[in-house]
Amino acid sequence: MNKNNIIGLAIIGVILIAFSYFNKPSEEQIAKQNRYRDSIAAVNEQKVAEAKRAEEAAKAAQELVNVTDTVAKDQELVDKYGIFASAAEKEAKYYTLENEKMVVTLNAIGGKVESVKLKDYTTYSGGELILFKGEDNIFGFDFFANNRKIATNNLFFEIVGGNDNISITGDNKKSVTMRLNAGNGRYIDYIYTMTGNSFMLDFDMRFVNMEKVLTGNSSFLNLTWQINSPQQEKGHTNENNYTTIAYRHLDGDTDELNARSEADEEKLDTRIEWVSFKDQFFSSIIVAQKGFQSPVMNTEGYQEGSGLIKKFKANLGVHYAGTSDEKINFNLYFGPNKYNILKDQEKGFEKLVPLGWGIFGWVNRYVVIPVFNYLEGSIASMGLIILILTILIKLVLFPLTYKSYQSSAKMRVLKPEVEEISKKFPKKEDAMKKQQATMALYKKAGASPLGGCIPLLVQMPIIIAMFRFFPSAFELRQKSFLWADDLSSYDAILSWNFDIPLLSSIYGNHISLFTLLMAVALVLSTRLNSSQMGDANAQMPGMKFMMNWGMPVMMVFWFNNYAAGLSYYYFLSNVITIGQSMAFRKFVDENAIKRKIQANKSKPVKKSKLAARMEEMAKQKGYNQKKR
Repeated sequence: MNKNNIIGLAIIGVILIAFSYFNKPSEEQIAKQNRYRDSIAAVNEQKVAEAKRAEEAAKAAQELVNVTDTVAKDQELVDKYGIFASAAEKEAKYYTLENEKMVVTLNAIGGKVESVKLKDYTTYSGGELILFKGEDNIFGFDFFANNRKIATNNLFFEIVGGNDNISITGDNKKSVTMRLNAGNGRYIDYIYTMTGNSFMLDFDMRFVNMEKVLTGNSSFLNLTWQINSPQQEKGHTNENNYTTIAYRHLDGDTDELNARSEADEEKLDTRIEWVSFKDQFFSSIIVAQKGFQSPVMNTEGYQEGSGLIKKFKANLGVHYAGTSDEKINFNLYFGPNKYNILKDQEKGFEKLVPLGWGIFGWVNRYVVIPVFNYLEGSIASMGLIILILTILIKLVLFPLTYKSYQSSAKMRVLKPEVEEISKKFPKKEDAMKKQQATMALYKKAGASPLGGCIPLLVQMPIIIAMFRFFPSAFELRQKSFLWADDLSSYDAILSWNFDIPLLSSIYGNHISLFTLLMAVALVLSTRLNSSQMGDANAQMPGMKFMMNWGMPVMMVFWFNNYAAGLSYYYFLSNVITIGQSMAFRKFVDENAIKRKIQANKSKPVKKSKLAARMEEMAKQKGYNQKKR
């Protein structure tokens, strides 16, 4: 830096100092500036204070509005619910009751059973088996209290004792009480009692000091029970056919709504003992110890693919005596539709299993089910059990089957002689004589045209009993065999995801192999039996075609959506029948039968009363014709 630069900087510094000195504000100016700054600060403080006061005033006003709204809302609840206003519009809270068989979830809203999970079972897809769940589930009593209609399903129940979760095993019992308070020592209790090893849940409803509150028709309360039944099994169509509402009359008879209808309703003027919401293999049942009065029950179906089968709803009248401390007793069953388990409840639940009426039900109850239960204890494969059962049935029926074949053989041997009688009496007016001669021939030969029909009639109860048993047999549920992954449902070897017009509604979107095998075996069995009868059906070609081809084709369509176990049983039965027929043909000597018939002809035949009457009628007819 040179001399000139230093002089320049010094001059600039002197100028700045002089400017600052001569432009310095006076004391009066400084005081004025301070007063201005203080006034600005005061104004700002005032604005802040005013804003704060405005905010506090707005908050106070809102609080006043909220209080006013709360008071109005509380008054609205009081107007609507009366003494139950304090139990209205509270949040749901859940409690669980668990034993060895199931997990029951209770909801404080309604004090009801919100859901039930069965622990030892799964759905076809492998998920948890839940009988019902969700907000659509309704379980509540409707009544009038101080002239207000009350529905307990919407009110809050407090748990008594504060035990949120109960777990129990063995024969032990535990209870939980859900209380609906009505003030002044008045309340309604729901008392649930669970045993450690049972599908049954005891449910008691207790009224304390409510006798002066309930008004209107207080002799009966209305119980509304509604659930959605989810799809649990493989086939929607087959499961739907067994999903319905069943109920038991006080006389022990059991009825049910039409399961195959899209919607059905039943109204009764009488009392019933219990109501069951049942699907193909599981049921939810409520039992009233004093019965339900004037029940109204209805079902509504859901479309395939919705994940649901049916909506169940029942309105049930419950007797209320109106005492100061009254208890109404119920039982709730949540479990499988297995015959022995249902029967052990000793309430007639076993009638929920569709075993058939009369003799068909007897065959299933006293023969088929005991055999299944016995074999199930030592044989793991249900396919082998069905095979053994089929063989046992065929062995029992063997004498009748053999007798039927012998009768058919006799009819074949006598056919030429029957044709000779027809030639001898060709005229229509000789029909009675022809019939008498034919019957006399059968009598001498020891043959009967009904000999082949009677054994078949004896077998029919077993055939029909099997048809009723297999689709509803809990024993077959989720049991696999060969290519069938579930013998209680269809065994598809080919499926498609599109609808074929007309065909899809009656056949489905799959092909069941056991059904095809059954149809083929039926064709072979029928044709073999027809050939053994010779040309006995020559005069009925339509009937012959129907038996040989029409019936098997119908069964292909009919059984395609049915339980594979049923088709498998009929397949085995026809295969064994074919084997028996071929063995009979090989070992039964028709020449020996012919010799025996000839020997019988030489013996004197005593006329039966029926034959004598028919002969007398023929003579009388001939006499009248000659007289004319």
